Amino acid sequence: MMAWRGGDPTAFDTLYHRHRQRLLRFLIHETGSTAAGEEVFQEVWMTLIRQRESYQPLARFSTFLLGIAHSRLVDWFRRHSRHRWNSDLDTAAEVADHCPLPEQLAANRQLQQQLRNCLRQLPPEQREAFLLKEEHELGLHEIAELTRSAAETVKSRIRYAISKLRTCLSGATQHD
Repeated sequence: MMAWRGGDPTAFDTLYHRHRQRLLRFLIHETGSTAAGEEVFQEVWMTLIRQRESYQPLARFSTFLLGIAHSRLVDWFRRHSRHRWNSDLDTAAEVADHCPLPEQLAANRQLQQQLRNCLRQLPPEQREAFLLKEEHELGLHEIAELTRSAAETVKSRIRYAISKLRTCLSGATQHD
């Protein structure tokens, strides 16, 4: 980021390619729609471009980028008069076609599908905390800062999310 801020145009390409997949996947999960996720994705990058000159390296770049994403998500939900828990979700197949989950999250396509279905069932705050921790490898305090929540609240959300995912996935595998 500092190189791009300093005038190196190729540094932006590096940042974009390094963070685009995980950011887009996160936004699609949060909005529940590929189209909405892509819309917010564009807004995040436009905001980053506008804030380039004022960037201060107070945290990891990914934390800064996710902070912008969180703010753009809040704005998107306000504009569309939608609450995260009421959003219409695309099919998991559409999300998979545009932004597949990393290999390490699931060994095969069927388990990936089950995981996506289970993620969709989580309350939005738990899903967000879980994805920020697992997908973006953020710590509790970073997630707390991004979501404007207490670290203990974030810890509880992640613990409940993991418990619910385990229950959901064990139930899904028993039915197969």
